[in-house]
Amino acid sequence: MNAKIRRVLITGGGSGIGLAMARTFRESGHEVTVAGRNEQRLKATGLPSVVMDVADPESVAAAMARCGPVDVFIANAGGAETSPIVKTKRDVWDRMIALNLTSVYLCAQCAVPQMIERDWGRFIVIASTAALRGYAYAGAYGAAKHGALGLVRALALELANTGVTANAICPGYTDTPLIADAVKTIADKTGRSPADAATTFTRANPMGRLVSPHEVAAAALWLAGDAAASVNGQAIAVDGGETA
Repeated sequence: MNAKIRRVLITGGGSGIGLAMARTFRESGHEVTVAGRNEQRLKATGLPSVVMDVADPESVAAAMARCGPVDVFIANAGGAETSPIVKTKRDVWDRMIALNLTSVYLCAQCAVPQMIERDWGRFIVIASTAALRGYAYAGAYGAAKHGALGLVRALALELANTGVTANAICPGYTDTPLIADAVKTIADKTGRSPADAATTFTRANPMGRLVSPHEVAAAALWLAGDAAASVNGQAIAVDGGETA
């Protein structure tokens, strides 16, 4: 257990990477609140929760007001939709930018000022390897994630003398319900076996497997600790070497 208990808020905390992080921080003795749009899913975690739509500024502000000051804010909520760039409709583009980029801006504006007031804080964005490289058929998502990383780097420089840091974690394909659903969709549409369909994602990782959500959670826990005080403005890839 860390010597000091921190108050942690994790968006998209009802499942997948978000829930793995919430449990990891809780097991380490921290006070954790999970946020998301699905109240039923949040309650099922058994953790303190608050309803928040990260793309809605009023919802973000209201949820933060209910939570009070937090020491560690993890902007994890996001989503991906795929299509060729020339066929990507404007509503998909706007949705991807709002969910994966504007949300980070809105959360930072609410969470960071109260960290600065207390001279300590960690603002962590769960980005993606799509913030570091391009993926065909994921142009809107990749553009948003590249933008989120750019925002983190600019924010880190603005915070450098405050005791607050801003960093991004960039997971590769991770063993979450999102990927499980994608594997099922591929198998159903192509007639491939689930194991064969899964190689669509595992072959991107030089280790030949999906990243574990707990591996991402471990990176977040380290960034939130005092030992990472000089880590600022970084994009930490948890991807088995995919972006090496």
